[in-house]
Amino acid sequence: MWLFIFLAGLAVVTLLVVLFAPHIRYAAGGVCMSAACLDGKIVLITGANTGIGKETALDLATRGARVVMACRDVEKGERAAASIRAASPEAQVEVRELDLADTSSIRSFAQQFLQDFPQLHVLINNAGVMMCPYTKTIDGFEMHIGVNHLGHFLLTSLLVGLLKRSAPARIVVVSSLAHNFGWIRFHDLHSQGSYNSGLAYCQSKLANVLFARELARRLKGSNVTVNSLHPGTVNSDLTRHSTLMMIMFSLLSVFLKTPREGAQTSIYCAVAEELHSISGKHFSDCTPAFVAPQGRSEETARRLWDASCELLGIQWD
Repeated sequence: MWLFIFLAGLAVVTLLVVLFAPHIRYAAGGVCMSAACLDGKIVLITGANTGIGKETALDLATRGARVVMACRDVEKGERAAASIRAASPEAQVEVRELDLADTSSIRSFAQQFLQDFPQLHVLINNAGVMMCPYTKTIDGFEMHIGVNHLGHFLLTSLLVGLLKRSAPARIVVVSSLAHNFGWIRFHDLHSQGSYNSGLAYCQSKLANVLFARELARRLKGSNVTVNSLHPGTVNSDLTRHSTLMMIMFSLLSVFLKTPREGAQTSIYCAVAEELHSISGKHFSDCTPAFVAPQGRSEETARRLWDASCELLGIQWD
C-alpha cells in the first residue's frame, strides 16, 4: 500500500515538473563579471574532465590561460579537452593523469609537473567523490576523506613551493554547503567503526573548508591566497554513486544549476581582481558565504592539519 502511494506521488511530481518546467524560473546564482585576461598564466584544475571542472577549464582557457586538466580517466579528459578546443580554437589545454585515490600517482604527477612547468599561478582543487559505497583508496583511506581532502592536501603540499615562486598566485578549494552538516571524527576519520556515505561526504567537505582556512593562515605574507567555495546544487554526475540522489536530481533538474552556472564561483575566486589580497574566506554565488562554527575552529583546523601530515607521512610546517 505504502509503495503504491509513494509511486503515485512520484508520478504526480514528475508530471507536474514536466508540465510546468517551461514556466519555472529559478535562481541560477551569481555570475563572475570579471573580464580578467590570463595570458601567460598557468592553471591546474583537478577533475576537469566533467561538470564544473570542465566548465572552469573552458572559461579560463578562453581568457588566455594555459590550463592543465588533471584527470583520473585520461580518455574522458581528452574528450573534454577536444570539446573545449572545439568551442574555443585558441584554447591551450592539456590532459595529465592524476588519481587522487593513490598517493604514488599524486607524487608522480607533481614531480612531472614541476619538471615541465616553471610557474603555477592558479591551483583549483575541484575533483571530488560523493556518497560512495564504503571503499578505500590505494593507501587505505576512506574514499571521501582520502580523495576530497587528503589527496588534495598532498598535491597542494607538493606544489606550494612553485605557487610561492609564481606569486601572486591563488589556490581555490571547492567545498560544499554540506560542510555545515559535517564533523571531523578524529577518533574514526576513516569510518571504520560505522559508515554513512552522506556523513562521510559532509566530513570531507568540512575538511576542505578547514584546510583552506589553515593554509591561508600559514601562507600569510606569501602573496598566495587560499579561498574555499560552495558551487551551488549542480546537476552533474557527482551523484552517480547514489541512485536516490540521481532520481531526485533528475526530477528537480529545472531547479538545479547547470555545470556552467555552478562553475561561476570557482572562476570568480580564480580571476576576480577584487580578491587579489583576500584569503581564508568562503564564497558562494560569487559573494562571501557563511561558514559553520565547526568550520571556523582554529583548533580543529590545526589538529586536522597535523593528522593529515601524519597519515600522509609528510612534514609541512
